[in-house]
Amino acid sequence: MGTEGKVIKPPIESMMGGRRFRPSVRFRNKMWLQGIIIVVVIWLTLIVGIIGFAGMVSGPPGHQAFMDLWWIPLNLWYWAIALAILIPGMIYYHIYINSIEYSVLGETGEASPEIYVQKGILNKTRKHVPFRTITNISSRAGLFDRWFGIGSVEIETAGHSGQTMSGPEEKLEGITFYEELRDFVLMELRKFTTPYVTGTEVVFPVDETAPRTEGTLEDEILLVLREIRDLLRNQGK
Repeated sequence: MGTEGKVIKPPIESMMGGRRFRPSVRFRNKMWLQGIIIVVVIWLTLIVGIIGFAGMVSGPPGHQAFMDLWWIPLNLWYWAIALAILIPGMIYYHIYINSIEYSVLGETGEASPEIYVQKGILNKTRKHVPFRTITNISSRAGLFDRWFGIGSVEIETAGHSGQTMSGPEEKLEGITFYEELRDFVLMELRKFTTPYVTGTEVVFPVDETAPRTEGTLEDEILLVLREIRDLLRNQGK
């Protein structure tokens, strides 16, 4: 039984060809699950707080009366308000995530390598991050991401690193092949002379001295300057 390679979706050929791809539908499902969990946690916190407060103020008899009188109305009001916020939020995230597009190469090909990100519903933002400006690239997968089998690639650039803002300049989120995408971008970055790093490796830049060519005008000027320096040093003694 032969071993099969890891399947990359979209295929690596599409990624290297500059074709655009979108976040996985799992990213939308993750956002929906997080919203539902937040609503349930708030509900449990409110219920426990109200029950505890009623028990401390009125004691067991008043506590029972409070539960009989207010339990159903409180739950109805809470879930009516919560669903009125949750359902539009889920619809919004569905539309928003469908508006996201990524590309790791310019459509013109290798001549203009860059990372392209498009986001937004009413106001669309299109951002181009040239490879030559990238200083750091890392992949990240939180608890919910691992549950859904997705992750994100975080991009930092030289201009953004010098600012006081926290976090990466750009994120490619909700991708099932995020590790392959990170490795591909890192491979492209290493074609440049400047050392590039991921968030898990350390690269030490190598000091390269400028080559000296003897017999040139620059070499003669350098020799004259050294003679002047030695002469001034001897006069100062």
